[in-house]
Amino acid sequence: MFVAGARARAKERPGTLTAVLTIVGYAAVLGAFLVPEFQALFPELTRGTVDLLAHAIAAVNTVTIVTLSLGWYFIRRDEVRRHAAAMGTSFALILVFLGMYVPKVAGGGTKYFVGPDPAYYAYLVMLAVHILLSILSVPVVLYAIVLGATHTPAELRSETPHATVGRIAAGSWLLSLVLGVVTYVLLNHAYDSTFRAAEALLLPFGVPV
Repeated sequence: MFVAGARARAKERPGTLTAVLTIVGYAAVLGAFLVPEFQALFPELTRGTVDLLAHAIAAVNTVTIVTLSLGWYFIRRDEVRRHAAAMGTSFALILVFLGMYVPKVAGGGTKYFVGPDPAYYAYLVMLAVHILLSILSVPVVLYAIVLGATHTPAELRSETPHATVGRIAAGSWLLSLVLGVVTYVLLNHAYDSTFRAAEALLLPFGVPV
């Protein structure tokens, strides 16, 4: 009964639920970067653990690229159930990503790219686009997910902008993931990097860079 009621409320106010979830997601990530009290909730990580988490995150994101692509493929073939399963799996993988990324940032450190100027600038551009898309895609992706989880296929087609929103969400999400994996390869495998532990990242006023 409770689940049915919650789903009905979400169906009536998908924008409100999307806004709440977006704020929670932004707060968790920004807290890991900027709020010492939030960072203190997580254990301090060694360089080896940070590297292990980076590899695991890249693996999860690579699998997510595959599931997102499958979801896109399935809906173009009008295989709605497979599309829903693929997109649901993609969303679950992003939650797994967050479960590793937030502790890594809060209790780990930062790796800095070391390489020749052309590669360095290419890395910075791709990283900037990746971060921007990651930020901008959150509410769009969540809105598409909320609509998909609370409406029937017929309702999605006739009563909601799910198809349009979904194309924007999947496209921006997919490009962000691809660029994230590429920058991971450049930083961790193609070129060298330096590392600064979390406690060394604090400015005098207590904000990590």
